[in-house]
Amino acid sequence: MLERLNQALDHLEACLDQEIDMAEVARIAAVSEHHFRRLFSALAGMPFPVYLRRRRMTLAGAEVLAGERTLLDVAVRYGYGSGEAFARAFRSVHGIGPGEARLKGAVLTSQPRMSFRVVVEGSTTMRYRIVEKESFRFVGRKARVPLVHEGVNAAAAAHVESLDEQAVVRMKGLADGEPEGVLSAVVHLTDSREEGAEVDYWVGVATGPEAVAEEFDALDVPAGTWAVFDNHGPYPSALQELWRDVFTQWFPSNPYGTRPGPELLRTQPVEIGAETDSQLWIPVERVSGRAGA
Repeated sequence: MLERLNQALDHLEACLDQEIDMAEVARIAAVSEHHFRRLFSALAGMPFPVYLRRRRMTLAGAEVLAGERTLLDVAVRYGYGSGEAFARAFRSVHGIGPGEARLKGAVLTSQPRMSFRVVVEGSTTMRYRIVEKESFRFVGRKARVPLVHEGVNAAAAAHVESLDEQAVVRMKGLADGEPEGVLSAVVHLTDSREEGAEVDYWVGVATGPEAVAEEFDALDVPAGTWAVFDNHGPYPSALQELWRDVFTQWFPSNPYGTRPGPELLRTQPVEIGAETDSQLWIPVERVSGRAGA
């Protein structure tokens, strides 16, 4: 899988001065375009469009400094129809405009060409099962919070603290089916999984598809396939490492891709650093053209 992703990145490098055909990039990677974007973001730590812009502006920066082409020629070469649009993109990467960059002593930013490889550090055992689940409704309270890859997510913790005990008791009374009990759920608003990207963070329960609870927010989840991972370790670091390992190790090694839907987590509230058992549910789908598919 990583070999196919690297082949897709090789193709991308050859087309940086052309219009990018995302369908072709995804075809080379042997995944859907949607899954390519999500997988790239998880592995690279940045959205694919950000990487593409940074790579283009890295090459454009070198041409701007060389001074052999006009700024407009450089802009057109890298897909910008106007000098203003090119200048905005250039400034977003380098911190200065292209005209300023031609001044003596300008300092630019370089985005290295990316490639993926497997790095084994210690040993990680991932226990999982595949579950076919009927449609259900997730009922609870939601808040918009930023993603935090390491350490405590203060915004998510504040949302949990804002729930009164009576609300939690009423949620528990609505729970029906797997995963059991009070859960947290993350709904990604974009394909980005980089630090700080906004997500909808839910605390609630899985209920029947027609459950009614007007006092709570509700999210209808269609029927589909789920990969379920069991985990034990210190809170929250073990969970954050599990999320990382699912996307950097499990997906590249198995014939599944992500599909739209909430990522569900069942865990017992504990003190920071205390050991806890957890269960992570990720919505997945079989991917053709992959080993075992």
